[in-house]
Amino acid sequence: MFRIFVGAGLLLSGPALAQLKPGAGMDTVEANCAACHSTDYIRMNAPFLTEQVWKAEVAKMRTAFGSPIDDAVAAEIVQYLTAQYGPKK
Repeated sequence: MFRIFVGAGLLLSGPALAQLKPGAGMDTVEANCAACHSTDYIRMNAPFLTEQVWKAEVAKMRTAFGSPIDDAVAAEIVQYLTAQYGPKK
């Protein structure tokens, strides 16, 4: 019985573990990026992506995959991703 409760607790805690780092623009990223894919991609790629690469990734989502975001939203997403997941200086 104990194993069932532990297993259920781990399953239910999964979404909490997958949350993004808090910061300005997090809601915009969740609303736009997570609409098509898991935010796990952000955390998996974060150690490798500079601001220029984040810009290219967001541009790719717009042009190649048709993400319906305008320039202002794209800039907010890049700013958030760079601040929270870019390389530390």
